[in-house]
This record gives sequence, C-alpha cells and structure tokens, in this order.
Amino acid sequence: VQLQASGGGLVQAGGSLRLSCAASGRTFSTYTVNWFRQAPGKEREFVAAIRTSDRSTFYADSVKGRFTISRDNAKNTVFLLQMNSLKPEDTAVYYCAAEPRRIINSQVRDSKNFGSWGQGTLVTVSS
Repeated sequence: VQLQASGGGLVQAGGSLRLSCAASGRTFSTYTVNWFRQAPGKEREFVAAIRTSDRSTFYADSVKGRFTISRDNAKNTVFLLQMNSLKPEDTAVYYCAAEPRRIINSQVRDSKNFGSWGQGTLVTVSS
C-alpha cells in the first residue's frame, strides 16, 4: 500500500486544518489507519487511529475533542484528519500509516505495527 499525505500548512492558533491520506496500489477490505506526528527535537507520537472493520476510532489525550479521524465516504481509500482549535504545540510533521488488517486496541497506538507510511506533511501553528 502506498500512502500520500497532504493538507498541511501554516495556521494561526485556534484555526483548523484537514489532512488527507490517500492509499493506492493494492487495496484491501480492512485497514487500520493512523496519524502520527513528530515535532522538532521530539519523538514521534501517536495522534489518532481508525479501524475500518468496526469503525472504531482512537485518540491521544492531547487531541481528544479537537481532532477527528474519518474515512472519506466518497473515496474508501482516503482517510482524513480534521484538526480544530489548533494550538502551537500541535506544530509537527504529520505522518499517516496503514496496515491492511485489524489491529487490536492494545497495539493500535504503536507505530511498530504499521508497515506502510506516507511522506509526512508539515503543520505549523503560530501563536
């Protein structure tokens, strides 16, 4: 599976952005798709996940209530991350990652479980 992430940019604090992750190549009936992010000088961290098998979603505490991960209803291989009420601490390179299988709850936040990664898109939130 090849992934293409897009939608990053510069936004003021309190603003919104929507990231998109498009999957191509061999397609599968089931995916677990995640967003991770990495800020300068920090380790990569989990942001959000969606599991298409049961439509479950998972969020990091730092983004819960502000970010929403979803699957594009019109394009089954496009996954979205709607980011509202952005804060300067959300500034990072955002990566989408996917696995063509159902990943269980206890492992869904671990980046080691994902074999396909997008190239990253930069989100900069100014104060």
